[in-house]
Amino acid sequence: MSETSAPVETYSRCLIVVPTLNEARHIAGLLDMLMVEAEAMGASIVVADGGSTDGTRDIAARYAQQHASVSFIDNPKRIQSAAINLAVEKFGDEAEYVVRIDAHGKYPPDYCRALVREAQELGVDSIVVPMITVGESTFQRAVATAQNSLVGTGGSAHRTGLGGRFVDHGHHALMRISAYRAVGGYDETFRFNEDAELDYRLNSAGYRIWLTAATVMTYYPRSTPSKLFKQYFGYGSGRARNILKHRMVPRVRQMLPLVILPAVALALLSFVHWSALVPLVLWCIACLALGAYATYRHFDKYGLPFSRAPLVGVAAMIMHLAWSSGFWLHVARTFTGDGKART
Repeated sequence: MSETSAPVETYSRCLIVVPTLNEARHIAGLLDMLMVEAEAMGASIVVADGGSTDGTRDIAARYAQQHASVSFIDNPKRIQSAAINLAVEKFGDEAEYVVRIDAHGKYPPDYCRALVREAQELGVDSIVVPMITVGESTFQRAVATAQNSLVGTGGSAHRTGLGGRFVDHGHHALMRISAYRAVGGYDETFRFNEDAELDYRLNSAGYRIWLTAATVMTYYPRSTPSKLFKQYFGYGSGRARNILKHRMVPRVRQMLPLVILPAVALALLSFVHWSALVPLVLWCIACLALGAYATYRHFDKYGLPFSRAPLVGVAAMIMHLAWSSGFWLHVARTFTGDGKART
């Protein structure tokens, strides 16, 4: 009696790009995982380093010397968008898809295969993935609770994990190289929000973006309030730049944080009349209440005790204020001098 062997899956050629900058703690384990994927798919891996000083370069270069599937290149512009552009320019002719990997993220062992398989089945031009945000410290768990809840992100689809549908934007995972090149790749003048800016051009050109339900990535949020503020300040600035460049109308969930900085500024006039404090106080109460609800609802996911629920509200306040500050500062810098927008 002869045994029937399982059919062998075939994959379109794929280019896996890993931008790095001081990722010595993670890069070896990540490359070990990706090489299994590359062998199964006949894919190539490119590590594009932005000038690491912690040993990342030596580790990646060693892998490139020892494994034919791995290449190591310098990314003199340092930012992720430039790394992807450079890798596609140098190696993109040999592949149909490019997969973007964040070195500090965590991925399932078949992450790239699941993406390419779905792209082939559905014929989509871009796939974005849900993000499972987790934390190790108490503050990180509080940030994770906020980021995956209404209070932190306003219900963004790739944050809530509602995959299996077409979307306008999400966390970048896979793109068809022909579509990527057709719209010009990433705009390297964007240090933040470059993914949303590229998604806008993909949508405008008629390409489809699919939020997958077939796989996910795990993301670790910033570990301190100052780092979280800096991150969301950049997000706000990038969103303002995106809106000004494309003359976009922001979504409601993007418009709500815009009132936060004005509310804080208005509170400075409370010595004139107490009512100037009302918008600020209402915002604080709303963040604390929604943070408490998120903590209660998501305790099983993030392990944050309810006694620490106020910290979720505080994390949300940091994100809102930083985003609003970054947005308005960019607008103020843009409309200075002769009053014409410099985007």
